[in-house]
Amino acid sequence: LEYSTDLFKRETAEMLIYRLLRLLDGALSEPDQHIGLLDILAPEERQKILVDWNGNSDEKEQASIPSLLEEQVKKYPHHIALVYGETSLTYEEVNKRANQLARLLIAKGIGPEQFVALALPRSLEMVIGLLAVLKAGAAYLPLDPEYPADRLSFMLSDAQPACVLTDSSVASKLPEMADIRQIILDEASTIEELEHHSPINPTDVDRIRPLSPLNSAYIIYTSGSTGVPKGVVVPHQNVIRLFGSTQHWYDFNSNDVWTMFHSYAFDFSVWEIWGALLHGGKLVVVPHSISRSPMEFLGLLVKEGVTVLNQTPSAFYQLMQADREMPEIGQQLALRYVIYGGEALELSRLEDWYGRHPENAPYLINMYGITETTVHVSYLELNRDITSIKANSLIGRAIPDLGVYVLDAVLQPVPPGVVGELYVSGPGLARGYLGRPGLTADRFVANPFSSSGERMYRTGDLARWREDGSLDYMGRADHQIKIRGFRIELGEIEA
Repeated sequence: LEYSTDLFKRETAEMLIYRLLRLLDGALSEPDQHIGLLDILAPEERQKILVDWNGNSDEKEQASIPSLLEEQVKKYPHHIALVYGETSLTYEEVNKRANQLARLLIAKGIGPEQFVALALPRSLEMVIGLLAVLKAGAAYLPLDPEYPADRLSFMLSDAQPACVLTDSSVASKLPEMADIRQIILDEASTIEELEHHSPINPTDVDRIRPLSPLNSAYIIYTSGSTGVPKGVVVPHQNVIRLFGSTQHWYDFNSNDVWTMFHSYAFDFSVWEIWGALLHGGKLVVVPHSISRSPMEFLGLLVKEGVTVLNQTPSAFYQLMQADREMPEIGQQLALRYVIYGGEALELSRLEDWYGRHPENAPYLINMYGITETTVHVSYLELNRDITSIKANSLIGRAIPDLGVYVLDAVLQPVPPGVVGELYVSGPGLARGYLGRPGLTADRFVANPFSSSGERMYRTGDLARWREDGSLDYMGRADHQIKIRGFRIELGEIEA
């Protein structure tokens, strides 16, 4: 056996020969078979790739977001739930205000399988509004006031929300939609109307229809390759199982302090908001100006004693520079975890951070995911040694209740070390794209490795298995890019 020792390990060279022999043997025994369907995997490799390296997608106990939030209110009524600037609210205060707004929505005939748009600046009211929509049984549609008017118009026209929750600072900037009513939360008439509604938790007796964990919780629009954004509809249960299936890694609890750093129109915010509020923790809503000033943000992390920080890598690189320039502040951080997501992480850039901070204070975690799979798909705990690995971006192993597959163009699994397209299956998959059955069928396809009629999502991301069962992220198979975690289709810009 002759091979370049600079390029290959002996076992790799031997496996290449084995696969070539399997291919030739298959071609001889099945001469009429499509060459792409000939199996080159050893039986033990197929077992590893399809079974051993994947999770168990058994359905977990189902619940809705409001029901779990209300459990936290019972446990921690006087704990601080929300902070914005110098203002804070307890769990009891947040719950009462959300209940009154939820009952106002119910009184207007709003409930399950309807959308309510929110067009609010970063504030306590924004989070209360999200919670109120969910308590009414509806799903929220986040509208970032900074979006172009044409995009906001499309989202409103496409989703046809029952109403828009907004305030006087934003209402005038919204496109006029004659058939969609606005509820302006800081208007005197709305404040007076809210005071007439009970602060008690609404139940299915109050709602226009019972709320199921399978009802939609939110719709988030992502960039579309044809120039048309697409609305991803995600049910309550997807969010609940996300935290249930990752809690063994993190042990989130009522002592944790989180930041809401990202726009609520970016699905990383789903992890930030409910990671705090479904575990009795404190959520610090970061003012927009501070989110764009790494030095001010570093100071806020210290001031609030933040323990769980979620960042796109591009944002963290800037924070890392502030930490380098002000080490006396950085040494006061109380962080337990820094969790990356939204875009590829350059591992080598973390060497600078590890030069000033220990590996376990905080732990650095890389999580890969997409909106259509409910925020996160995989998990990798980082350390100094990993940052020296020469790889595009290590994304680790799948969350335990998800399946991940690296497949070729004819949906055959590729061997470790070979690049293919990444597919995801399991209970994290979104319902689909609103009003786009053709696109939904194209991206959410039948899982050929499941006998239960399960779907899998075609991500458009390229990946490869490593020999230890973890994944390398290798980029996109199309023209999509990411900026601060937001997916941007170049085709949408061209259109």
